[in-house]
Amino acid sequence: MDAQTVQQRLEALRHAAARVVLGQHEAIDGFLLALGAGGHILLEGVPGLAKTLLARTMAGLIGGRFRRVQFTPDLMPADLLGTRVFDPRDVSFHLVQGPVFTDVLLADEINRTPPKTQAALLEAMQERQVTLDNETHPLGSRFMVVATQNPIEFEGTYPLPEAQTDRFFLKLLLSYPTVDDERQLLRHSLTDEEQPGETEAVLDEETLTVFRRLARAVHVEDDVITYVSELISATRKHPSLLLGVSPRGAVALLHAAQVAAVIAGRDYATPDDVKTVWLPLCRHRVIVAPEARAEGLNADSLLERIGRQVPVPR
Repeated sequence: MDAQTVQQRLEALRHAAARVVLGQHEAIDGFLLALGAGGHILLEGVPGLAKTLLARTMAGLIGGRFRRVQFTPDLMPADLLGTRVFDPRDVSFHLVQGPVFTDVLLADEINRTPPKTQAALLEAMQERQVTLDNETHPLGSRFMVVATQNPIEFEGTYPLPEAQTDRFFLKLLLSYPTVDDERQLLRHSLTDEEQPGETEAVLDEETLTVFRRLARAVHVEDDVITYVSELISATRKHPSLLLGVSPRGAVALLHAAQVAAVIAGRDYATPDDVKTVWLPLCRHRVIVAPEARAEGLNADSLLERIGRQVPVPR
């Protein structure tokens, strides 16, 4: 399978997703980046913006299994990972797998469960495996966590620790659709279109494997590597940021630029690829100082300012 075939299938996946999830084109493009990098996604948006529909649709389009878990204050790690249950018929314990054993796991309102349960996902996200009773169980190559957060309701929530936030490949902000997109959405709601669960797979596992291999093989000039390094360094020195982007974030930024190049049909990365993925890759990896927030600044505005200040290589 060549690069052109992969690009055609990625474009088909983008169009298929856009027909189901209307008005969220940037979020769909973000999913393509995460698929190419094998990363996890943090979705933030007010209720009713199709966060669950987006995750379910993308799982169907890659032919993957989908599980949704509603995170609540009483959710326990065993509810996610599974547990061993005694079977009196053969006088032995058997593993009952939890919902984490899937391809796309939707962690709905992840910040509504205590840190103990949030931390249960760390090994699965980083190592793609689950350890129960000293036994390691591998997860599939398509395993992806899609976690959602509500940005306007914080009562009874537990903010994600930085160690876990940094493990999300990117953070996507879902906004209200445009008037035209919402008009199309209303028309769509009056028809008997196919349900998201019946979405036909567009990107099989073989194509996904080739996609990721092509991304890893994308050529990156030293000037682009230096550009990424200077951008990351600027976040650590900026007076309005208490915490800059980590080395893990720097690697993720460079890898995302490689994936963006493959999606664009190129075998080399450019500074424009870096700028394209700059905000979604880094907005959740920095902490804004309180005095900057008091002035109305947020992570996006500060990162955009840094992006304008750091010289772009020719």
